Amino acid sequence: MNEQKYHLAVVGATGAVGQQMLKTLEERDFPIASLKLLSSKRSAGKQLSFKGTTYTVEEASAESFKGVQIALFSAGGSVSKALIPEAVKHGAVCVDNTSAFRMDESVPLVVPEVNEQDLKDHKGVIANPNCSTIQMVVALEPIRQKLGLNKVIVSTYQAVSGAGLEAVEEMEQQTQAILNGDEPKAEILPVGGDKKHYQIAFNAVPQIDLFQDNGYTFEEMKMINETKKIMHMPGLEVAATCVRLPIETGHSESVYFETDKAGASIKEIHNLLAEAPGVTLQDNPAEQLYPMVTTSVGKNDVFVGRVRRDLDRDNGYHAWVVSDNLLKGAAWNSVQIAESLVKLDLLNK
Repeated sequence: MNEQKYHLAVVGATGAVGQQMLKTLEERDFPIASLKLLSSKRSAGKQLSFKGTTYTVEEASAESFKGVQIALFSAGGSVSKALIPEAVKHGAVCVDNTSAFRMDESVPLVVPEVNEQDLKDHKGVIANPNCSTIQMVVALEPIRQKLGLNKVIVSTYQAVSGAGLEAVEEMEQQTQAILNGDEPKAEILPVGGDKKHYQIAFNAVPQIDLFQDNGYTFEEMKMINETKKIMHMPGLEVAATCVRLPIETGHSESVYFETDKAGASIKEIHNLLAEAPGVTLQDNPAEQLYPMVTTSVGKNDVFVGRVRRDLDRDNGYHAWVVSDNLLKGAAWNSVQIAESLVKLDLLNK
């Protein structure tokens, strides 16, 4: 990084992802000249510590972005839609962690290990992809580069923290209630605004976000459409089934993929993954070595293992992919984008 320091704002600073953003910015020693912590009216006034200094969280408004050069948003799609255009007017480059701008053709959708160069086309807004999409494309990109890619089928096993802190608290309350022999209360999952709610404790819920007319959920369609956009492959065949499990943090995925070039050995694929940025290969069945949430959470990398050939197709392979949904799936990818903007000198356009 150069020696210049930047005026930065974090919108949604009191939320699960906002907290991780601050922690990540501190750990990375991002060059900050000034820091604004912004939130909804409800959370304004709270105090948060950053690098030993106490900051009072302010209510986010259009005027909050005067003098801000980088704004990291993670406060919900409606907030992003309302405030990002205002922040851009003030000259801020916005990295948005919601789905508000992801499929906007004029907005780069970026995972730095995959398509960092797309940042050069930003017009003040960069979208951070969905958490489950990010870890999958990081794992698939080194394979796509060398062997090509024409089909992906993914089943996800997603943590409750992806639905926010209140959902995690509800899971904990339900778990305690069941252990006490009481009836668990369900008011949030699978979707707060949907008609029915189900317990997540001791359960697997095959719905993340609202169902669409085609029978897929919005989360599944995010994975499908975002993968094609990030990889610049509109013709790539992608299908997804997204499931919520009673895990606090860390998403796991079973990924089936077909390459253009058939016959690559598992060793070749291992080599590609081992050398890929942002990937940790953990794959030794003889030693029962494979990625798990318990060993992946708190780390920035995407962990890949259980790589094996399909038994019926020469160009088909299976893999198990695990990552911390609050880090690589959200906060770390956002901070990485900010670091890339600095590295490529794209903040003074």
